[in-house]
Amino acid sequence: MPSFFRKVIKKKNKSTNDSGSQQPQSENEKDSSVNPLQYIVGSGQSVGKLRDHNEDTLFSFTSLLSDGRSEELFGLFVIADGMGGHRNGEIASSVSVRVVVRYVLDQLYKVLLDPQRATPAVGIQEILIGAVNEAQKAVMQFAPGGGTTLTIALLLGEQLTISHIGDSRAYFVFPDGSLQQITKDHSLVQRLVDLKEITEEEANYHPQRNVLLKALGQPEPFNADIKTLQIPGGARLLLCSDGLWGVVPQDNLQRILQNEVTPIAACKLLVEEANKNGGPDNISVIVVGISGNTGASSNS
Repeated sequence: MPSFFRKVIKKKNKSTNDSGSQQPQSENEKDSSVNPLQYIVGSGQSVGKLRDHNEDTLFSFTSLLSDGRSEELFGLFVIADGMGGHRNGEIASSVSVRVVVRYVLDQLYKVLLDPQRATPAVGIQEILIGAVNEAQKAVMQFAPGGGTTLTIALLLGEQLTISHIGDSRAYFVFPDGSLQQITKDHSLVQRLVDLKEITEEEANYHPQRNVLLKALGQPEPFNADIKTLQIPGGARLLLCSDGLWGVVPQDNLQRILQNEVTPIAACKLLVEEANKNGGPDNISVIVVGISGNTGASSNS
């Protein structure tokens, strides 16, 4: 069977003594080696302080299939930040997320549940590319004149595949709170930074910092970014809209993520911090940890 649904955790080996015979486990030994790994997830959302309606959409879905032979850990997380004024932005973000989720679950998740252990017809990256293309068609149909960012994180065990367009972001969060950005903004200011015409600090205050070069809903053809990575040991995953990362300084993000072990508590404080800083935009955030890693807690 290909690595699409690779075994996340091998079946627990039985203890043996020197002669090779099986030794019974004590209750404490059994408790200390409880399987399986699980995703520990928190999310938070707020309309902010200055907007009168929400144009962000987030989605979080996890599942575990454990049958005594293998354990398959699946997670799908999406954030979209709509734009376009009136109701077009909220329609664009909502429609895009719903289409992506339906497409991925149909093309990939149903295969995971197949009793015959079937293999997907195409690879994971191709499935996410197809999902983005379907979302683009839906936005053009149901929200003409509107647009949205779209950041999709698909987790299979500790393997992460990211598809991204716009300026919502994904980061790895390490146990010390430090952040590694794993998406690149499709924005005018990021292009200017790449060309060394402005610094990253200047980009934070540039008058055109909200101008996007790529987004769902634009009539011009585009390719979404896509990559597959392993979650580093001890790291968590952070997805957020610019209502968080563009408002809360990175030092404050790191402090909250380092001090708050549980993803739910971290998301709550991150949203509160964005609102304390004026809440000029809608705020959406998802934090995902893996139980057993030093960067995740089994408490929620």
